Amino acid sequence: MTNEVLLRPVRDDDLPAFFAHEQDPQANWMAAFGPTDPSDRAAFDAHWARIRADPRIVNRAVTIDGEVVGRVAAFPVGEQTEVSYWIDAARWGRGHATAALRALLREVPHRPLRARAAKDNAASLAVLRKCGFVVVGEDSGYAPARRSEVEEYVLELPAEGPDQADR
Repeated sequence: MTNEVLLRPVRDDDLPAFFAHEQDPQANWMAAFGPTDPSDRAAFDAHWARIRADPRIVNRAVTIDGEVVGRVAAFPVGEQTEVSYWIDAARWGRGHATAALRALLREVPHRPLRARAAKDNAASLAVLRKCGFVVVGEDSGYAPARRSEVEEYVLELPAEGPDQADR
C-alpha cells in the first residue's frame, strides 16, 4: 500500500462509489451546491451521462491503491474554466483533495482557472489556497444541501506567476 493519490479517466464502474460519496449529509452540507436530491439515482445517472459526453469537461477518478476515493474535474462555465473536487468524507483530513487538485492542475495547464467554495467551508478554501488559488470575488446562490442562499468565494489560479501546483 502506497497511499499515493492517482487520477485516471472516469469509468462506468466508478459511478457507484461517486453516488455513495454523495450520500453523506456532512459532505453535502460542506459542498453546499451539490445535487438537489443526493438520493435520486436517476438524476445522478442523467447528470453523469451528460457531463461524460461533453468533451470539454475533464473528469478524473481519484484513486488510492486502486480504490476510488473521490473525483476532480475541470469544466467550462461561460468563458472561464472552473475546477471542482469531491473526496469521500471518510478520507477527509489526509491531504487527498490537495494532492488530487494538484494532479489535475498539471493535466489542465491553461490559466486562469476558477473555483468556488462556500465561505464557511474552511477545508475546501485551504485546499484551494495550497494549490495557489486566490480570492478574486464573492457570490451567492441557492444551495440545495442547505435549502438556503449561501455566500461563496470565487477563487482564481492566476495566469501568471509561479506554478503553485507543484508545491
